[in-house]
Amino acid sequence: MAYPQFFDQVPTIKLFDPLSQVLGASDDGVIEISYPEVVRAAGHSCPTVASAYLMTLKALESLYTGEMPVRGDISVEFSQSVDEGVAGVIGAVVTQITGAAGPGGFKGIAGKFGRNNLMHFSSSIGHAAKFTRRDTGRSLEVDINPGVVPPAPQTMPLLQKIIARTADKNEKNEFARLWQDRVKRILIDQRDDAGLIAIRVVKEK
Repeated sequence: MAYPQFFDQVPTIKLFDPLSQVLGASDDGVIEISYPEVVRAAGHSCPTVASAYLMTLKALESLYTGEMPVRGDISVEFSQSVDEGVAGVIGAVVTQITGAAGPGGFKGIAGKFGRNNLMHFSSSIGHAAKFTRRDTGRSLEVDINPGVVPPAPQTMPLLQKIIARTADKNEKNEFARLWQDRVKRILIDQRDDAGLIAIRVVKEK
């Protein structure tokens, strides 16, 4: 898949996946997930997918300070319902990275390695999402606001022309460039903006 060069500048996320090790998919159990992989699974790159990736990266860094996160040993809650706004899209990205899944997820082997019922929506939490380590109980809540990285003014008029099928090739190319430029600003240029991803620890180890 050909993709914008800046995708390769986005930090990857390394996790230890015990199920992957047991089943021989990874000799040492280490899984490294990149932004291009998430884009392939989602089928597109947009501010929502980018924000979900960045939110998960930063949440895992805070949840596992100085340690490698354990895939399948993290539960995730969202304040919104699965069909509200972009919560379902964000949840799909988080599932791909953390392994946390809803009722339809992998049920495990002999009571171990289960991934189902580790993701919940419509939870009574104070922020957009909550990540919890199942081994220690350490948890944190996260808010994401991609609106702090606004689109270029020409973006929406160009999108409207594309939808109306009146855009020419140059306009389509310019829209795509502007769209991914906003993604780049989220993932690289402004990824440490406190207003973009806000994390609050709610329970220590």
